[in-house]
Amino acid sequence: MAKPTTPDCHNFVAWFRNSSPYIKAFRQRTFVVAFGGEMLAEGQFTSLMHDLALLNSLGVRLVLVHGTRPQIEQCIQQYSADMQYEHGLRVTDDTALACAKQAAGTVRVDIEALLSTGLTNSPMSGANIRVVSGNYVTAQPLGIRHGVDYRHTGEVRRIDSNAIHQHLAEGALVLLSPLGYSPTGEVFNLGMQDVATAAAAQLQADKLIYLVDGKGVTDNRRRLLRELTLQQAEQLLAGKHKLNQDAVNALQSAVTACRHDVPRCHILSRQVDGALLLELFSRDGCGTLIMQDPFEDTRQACLADIGGILELIQPLEADDILVRRSRERLEMEIDHFTVVERDGTIIACAALYPFIRGRISELACLAVHPDYRNQGRGDALLRYIERQSRQLGVQRLFVLTTRTSHWFRERGFRSGSLDTLPVKRRQLYNYQRKSRVYIKDID
Repeated sequence: MAKPTTPDCHNFVAWFRNSSPYIKAFRQRTFVVAFGGEMLAEGQFTSLMHDLALLNSLGVRLVLVHGTRPQIEQCIQQYSADMQYEHGLRVTDDTALACAKQAAGTVRVDIEALLSTGLTNSPMSGANIRVVSGNYVTAQPLGIRHGVDYRHTGEVRRIDSNAIHQHLAEGALVLLSPLGYSPTGEVFNLGMQDVATAAAAQLQADKLIYLVDGKGVTDNRRRLLRELTLQQAEQLLAGKHKLNQDAVNALQSAVTACRHDVPRCHILSRQVDGALLLELFSRDGCGTLIMQDPFEDTRQACLADIGGILELIQPLEADDILVRRSRERLEMEIDHFTVVERDGTIIACAALYPFIRGRISELACLAVHPDYRNQGRGDALLRYIERQSRQLGVQRLFVLTTRTSHWFRERGFRSGSLDTLPVKRRQLYNYQRKSRVYIKDID
């Protein structure tokens, strides 16, 4: 007789099932993951290494960019030399350059050694990760700026994207250090963010991911900001918002990467164990997502959208798939509607009617334009409505349908009865349509 499953088992199964769309979507995608030298200095890289091994085994193409700041500073202190920063940038003299070379070599070797771990009964058992590093970054001197000679501090000129893509295609993990090389054989100390930004842009990466110190990108009440458009991120940087320097550097890098066609950038706290997996394989993530200005915009509807909504839903009303709504009714209920606008055209809509006291909401009038069906927009709109409901403290979502029950059942809705609906909604039930009730838990 099988042993009964525990609540932890149920949670694991639910998480694993919910993560399957992401597993499929991320296969053969290129992610650039950037982190500071603090992760090695403070012993945090071991847990990150296990998560990277998992991503590698799932077919994600990984480029790692590491920093060396604490290692360089420790080396400079051993030489009893001075550390000089101007305008947030290190002035790299001969001593600092020697320390940068030493630090980069030490960190690179430590990372390669950890990624080579294959101990039995450990998450790395049988991983067999091949790590490749080399002179993939061509750099040039930063020169003299604002009267300051930055000496051996440089900036990225070019990434050898062809060589890196070849290694990634062969299943290797590529490791980039914050050092660059000139065609004349000079070595330059680079900023980790500069290397990560250039790598993500020139490799046409699907994601740029930062692991930063502290909580990450927060509002003025220290609440984590979950999503930012490119415009919102730029406004945040231009304003008087207080963020730690790590978050500022990562946000600046994310903005630049998005402007160079990297679709998604993520900023995560390095103090959160498993942050990489939580962000990538859970619905709401655990960090801040920065995205390009969307060609499609999902937003709350306004009165100007009524014509577009009517044009979208009237064919479905004619087929008796949706309940008929007059223009007057739409005007009265427009605040309940969410629309997806693509280049000035309403291509999808849905309405949310919350019953706060019962912690339940109704999803109604979900429609997608025929030209855009079977492309995931209905799923995206459903997820958007679910997030709206959770923000209202709602725990369950219900829908009444006559023709699309299978679509909802495939997305976690189960059969319900009229008795489970709020009293006010039961009173409005149309017995002639004989709509079926489906309910989904969303807490």
